[in-house]
Amino acid sequence: MPEIKIFDTTLRDGEQSPGVNLNQLEKLEIAKQLDRFGVDIMEAGFPASSEGDFQGVKQIAESVKNASVTGLARTSKSDIDTAWEALKTSAEPRLHIFLATSPIHMTHKLKKTPDQVIETAVDAVSYAAAKFPKIEWSAEDASRSDMDFLVKIIERVIDAGATVINLPDTVGYATPAEYGQLFKTVRERVPNIDKVDLSAHCHDDLGMAVANSIAAIENGVTQIEGTINGIGERAGNASLEEIAVALKIRGDAYPYTTNLTLEETKRTSDLVSQLTGMGVPANKAVVGRNAFAHEAGIHQDGVLKEASTYEIITPEMVGIKENRFVLGKHSGRHAFKEKVESLGYNLNETKLTEAFHAFKSLTDSKKEVTDEDLFVILTDKQTEVDEVGQYELEALQVQYGSANIPTATIAVTTPNGDYQETAGTGQGSVEAIYNTLERLVNEAVHLEDYQLKSIGSGRDALAEVHVQASVNGSTGSGRGSAQDVLEASAHAFLNTVNRVLVNEKMEEKRQAHI
Repeated sequence: MPEIKIFDTTLRDGEQSPGVNLNQLEKLEIAKQLDRFGVDIMEAGFPASSEGDFQGVKQIAESVKNASVTGLARTSKSDIDTAWEALKTSAEPRLHIFLATSPIHMTHKLKKTPDQVIETAVDAVSYAAAKFPKIEWSAEDASRSDMDFLVKIIERVIDAGATVINLPDTVGYATPAEYGQLFKTVRERVPNIDKVDLSAHCHDDLGMAVANSIAAIENGVTQIEGTINGIGERAGNASLEEIAVALKIRGDAYPYTTNLTLEETKRTSDLVSQLTGMGVPANKAVVGRNAFAHEAGIHQDGVLKEASTYEIITPEMVGIKENRFVLGKHSGRHAFKEKVESLGYNLNETKLTEAFHAFKSLTDSKKEVTDEDLFVILTDKQTEVDEVGQYELEALQVQYGSANIPTATIAVTTPNGDYQETAGTGQGSVEAIYNTLERLVNEAVHLEDYQLKSIGSGRDALAEVHVQASVNGSTGSGRGSAQDVLEASAHAFLNTVNRVLVNEKMEEKRQAHI
């Protein structure tokens, strides 16, 4: 069957989701899992956008073994040069250049004539072709572009050296019929189109990103772009796991294949959800917790008799397995290490020891430690930034009563190594904690978003808190987990502050070298 290449942009377009702010270790961990998942092309970021993004792309390019790593660039030589410096050590350096082609974008955003846009695109691709063996050129807002102009500029950029042509539905406006026709027409009218791969990049503003992507495949597209869990700007991107499973289950209607290892689907989804703080809706296709749940009696009866009566996808296909409580209070370090490796983690000895101590601490208060619990512990340790001089929570005590003012007493170690303790109040326990921490951290902090969820089920489940806040004018996000909701809240607050401070240090180093 014809093979569809999978272009994952979770680390670029997905990270542009409001409130998402990944550090380098988190990006690297997601990149490694995407590599295990089997994506063909991985868009690791926008190297010219910041020093953090540059270093993140560079590290991923040096670490990923199987996928082709690419970075986004505008049509400026400085963007292209910066991308080359980040990607040149990868096995297959690849560049993704974009330029808007719709009348509304050319007139109001670019303020260029159509001829000037063609000249700009051709010059950029020609310049990049001297460095990169693979160049993808994207016609931003292609679905609202004039077809005659689109045909003309595509032909020119192919002659200039483009190897992939991407026609995005940038604002999620197209219908499946319109989007499919777009590619059909381009294939018929662009004389040199056989020299390139055609790629589709769909947004989900009208809920049609997956349908539009499949319509593109039916009309000759050989590469599909999207993100894990469909995250991304506004309503997000096409959900890659939904497209892949649809092609697998409905091979009779869509005789195409991908290189994805579907058994890694759930793990990939969970990792992206945890590190971005973007929860997966319970009714989300393929990976939502209700995707394989049956409440109606007639459904339950049917599934018990024959699963295919109401399940077209088996849980095992996407890597959903029953939790086995094989580790407990009396498990030793050797058994823990074997479990860590079986879950796909590769921790150094220091991180492994820290994770083992966290596991042992959890077994003192939690009877059964599930794979979900270990997933949180191990991911936190794997993506923890080893930086000296951060705020550390030393002690927390909260007093609450329905007739009393909630009061928090907290002790922290500051970046200078000082031990500080103070108390504060609030309308609720979490507000009391955050008011107190604001006094201790000596930073200007404004809370913008707070999310709480449980890991697993039961009254002894772990709590995980995701926070988004402005710290000294810079927006950041962080997370914290603990069996106690209030302790998890405190860890999430400090994690957010620490992450912003680390980013500030990186920016200071970058400015010092300019």
